[in-house]
Amino acid sequence: MAPHSDRTDSFVTRDASEKPKLSKTLPPRNVKWIEDVSWDTSLQPKDYELQGTHPDSKILFLNVNILDSTGREPYLGDVLIEGQRITYVGTVPNVDELRKDSKVRVFHGRGRTLMSGLGDAHTHFTWNGGDLDRLGDLGVEEHTLLTMRSAQCFIDSGYTMCFGAASAKDRLDVVIRDAINAGDIPGPRYLANGKEMARRDGELVAGITAFADGPDEMREVIRHHVDLGVDNIKLSMSGEEITEIRSAQDCYFTDEETAACVDEAHKHGKRLCAHARARDSVKMCVRHGVEAIYHASYIDDEGMDMLEAAKTKHIVAPAINWLIATLNEAEAFGYSHAQAEKVGYKRELDAAIVGLREMHERGIVVLPGGDYGFAWTPHGTYARDLEHFVKLLGFTEHEALIAATAGVAKLMMRSDDLGKIQPGFFGDCILVDGDPLDDITILQDHSKLNIICINGRVHKAGRKEYIPPPVAGQDHNNHVIVPDMDYPDVERAMQKQY
Repeated sequence: MAPHSDRTDSFVTRDASEKPKLSKTLPPRNVKWIEDVSWDTSLQPKDYELQGTHPDSKILFLNVNILDSTGREPYLGDVLIEGQRITYVGTVPNVDELRKDSKVRVFHGRGRTLMSGLGDAHTHFTWNGGDLDRLGDLGVEEHTLLTMRSAQCFIDSGYTMCFGAASAKDRLDVVIRDAINAGDIPGPRYLANGKEMARRDGELVAGITAFADGPDEMREVIRHHVDLGVDNIKLSMSGEEITEIRSAQDCYFTDEETAACVDEAHKHGKRLCAHARARDSVKMCVRHGVEAIYHASYIDDEGMDMLEAAKTKHIVAPAINWLIATLNEAEAFGYSHAQAEKVGYKRELDAAIVGLREMHERGIVVLPGGDYGFAWTPHGTYARDLEHFVKLLGFTEHEALIAATAGVAKLMMRSDDLGKIQPGFFGDCILVDGDPLDDITILQDHSKLNIICINGRVHKAGRKEYIPPPVAGQDHNNHVIVPDMDYPDVERAMQKQY
């Protein structure tokens, strides 16, 4: 069956060079938009618990600049985590007794920023940072180790929440999710996916695709994935320019197939996400209720109106860094700028920027994350999305951070206990040496992520974090003098080409 095509240039065509200019002090507009998103409780994912946190554990952050992701401006205070959860924020009762208690792990913030761990709305743990076409041939043992390293790379990068967007092998996402939850390997909280499903004439990479044609076969594939234990279902609905045979403007699904996929997934309590660059793909997602729309580059005016009318039922995760890097940074890997522009990546990037700016202005929830794990979008660089949101898409720094914290928590359907620094929320947080509201790019510098906590336990903290700052004259100057030496971190290559 021939694909539906957008090639009438009917996508949103306003000027991509007209960047919105907003004051950094503007209250973040997307707080309410995120709060308004609501999905049926029958679609609530399983309430996974991360093992390994001792119930008597206490972590006390003193004198931190609290960025709580509620929309409030940051403020100085203390934060106490007991067991898995945050118990006090701002003012901590009995703080003097706690700081003297040898059983309490005390961190001196010295004005650094304490914020929620970050979230990624379009995660591929199983992508290898190299040749995606060969992932299907990679042995399951090697692929499992590679996927474990990706999961650790996310948490090392300050990411404590990830929404799975497709797995290169049927059970890899599920197995890694379960190992993280069991405390066997480090990684973020994760909602797992299976292989992305595509028609036999519409796949992007054959070796990592589950094929199905027609509503009945698609229902069978979805039931298969449900039986594997996935949390999300991925549809590959449109093409991708890098294939050079399936354009991003082409839609390969029909309305009947999309409706059948949504119906079958929802019967089993699963939400869907879709690779939907094409105009018609986006409209099908909105018309039939695919919750997470990926890319949406070629949305047209009708699709924009449809999406705005249904904005409490959808999020958009554009994976904007893929377009930017493929156009401008893939040359070293053999894919030239000229070739990328020739097949249409500049055209798509320009269209995507315009459309995403308009979505943000209309109150449609746009979340960061996506398609990291390719050679020129390597694991560990996930926070580049936040810079693009600010520099290209009309977000303020505060709005970008809200999207990456409270926004991804909403996508996880965990707004009541993830994504904010609030009493009762899980102790998932990062201490940043600087102010990301002043410079959003600081989150790309792992050396500035001084402390990373998940579920009330410390994943990362440097040697100096355990040394109380000396006070002149204390103990008649008999206190231990600790040399102020820097011990360089051992940098590990998190991903290697296969």
